[in-house]
Amino acid sequence: MSIAVLGAGSWGTALALILADNGHRVRLWARDQHLLHALQERRENPRYLPGFPLPDRITPTADLADALRDVEVVVFAVPSGSLREVTQLAAPHIPASALLLSAAKGLEEGSGLRMSQVLATVIPHAEQRVVALSGPNLAVEVARKLPTASVAASTCLEAARRIQQLFSTQPCPTFRVYTNHDIVGVELGGAIKNVIAIGAGVCDGLGFGDNSKAAFLTRGLTETIRLGVSQGAEARTFLGLSGAGDLFATSVSRLSRNYRVGYALGQGQPLQEALQQIGQAAEGIPTTHALCTIARRAHVDMPLCNAIYALLFEGRSAPDVIRELMLRPLKAEVEPL
Repeated sequence: MSIAVLGAGSWGTALALILADNGHRVRLWARDQHLLHALQERRENPRYLPGFPLPDRITPTADLADALRDVEVVVFAVPSGSLREVTQLAAPHIPASALLLSAAKGLEEGSGLRMSQVLATVIPHAEQRVVALSGPNLAVEVARKLPTASVAASTCLEAARRIQQLFSTQPCPTFRVYTNHDIVGVELGGAIKNVIAIGAGVCDGLGFGDNSKAAFLTRGLTETIRLGVSQGAEARTFLGLSGAGDLFATSVSRLSRNYRVGYALGQGQPLQEALQQIGQAAEGIPTTHALCTIARRAHVDMPLCNAIYALLFEGRSAPDVIRELMLRPLKAEVEPL
């Protein structure tokens, strides 16, 4: 198949490598000319995924129209904050029958829309062609071909199955894809875990033990389910790969940008300084803003996410927000149905 991957960051590059290994022709779109030159000349991504050669089946390009010409699948692997702009630029060039795969994990700041909703809003009559890919998928480990599982979710299960087959046809598969009809739950799980992962990093940055982080992750998952169900998701989705699985991977791995942001904040480092050191987008930051807005509108109690909001946007210190969480009124663990 002919496939366009829009976004040459670490995740877009890792997905392009999988697709090329599966025998597909991939056009990897990079907006940055310096990065494009490196991709073309060095045949690897030295900025975001160094050490992994690009097969001949991957063609880097900065020409969006050329990248999208006659493709059967378009993979959107740009940060959530750039998705609407890139989609608006791409829409006139996308074939009417092409599948649209969202590989970004986040919520659009301002509107609070999930990534599949942004695609369906910008591209006419796209609802049945949109699929979301999510799960515990750290790009470096995927590129290293370590065994990995993911979820392709869509309201159209046939579209989800097509994506499943697209990524799962290797003779010795290392990237296993499941399908799910609950695209709301899959996308919310992938978005909210970035916020909770910042909190997990804060716990480690403060020097707390495993008890603290386990409590934060467990109660964070409770908040995720609480909000997800209010938005029409199924509770069981959050116990799967795109929920608990992705939450675990993102909250314990030093490869996770959101964890590293939280760790730096826990050690008293300013947010902007932490982001400069990481050098890539941390989706949990804009998602925190959008998430807390949605929760307020839906009257859903999310104290942990509100604490991360206070840390990121209100200048509160990490020890203070943790102490306030511990001093909240006592309650039962299991909420009444």
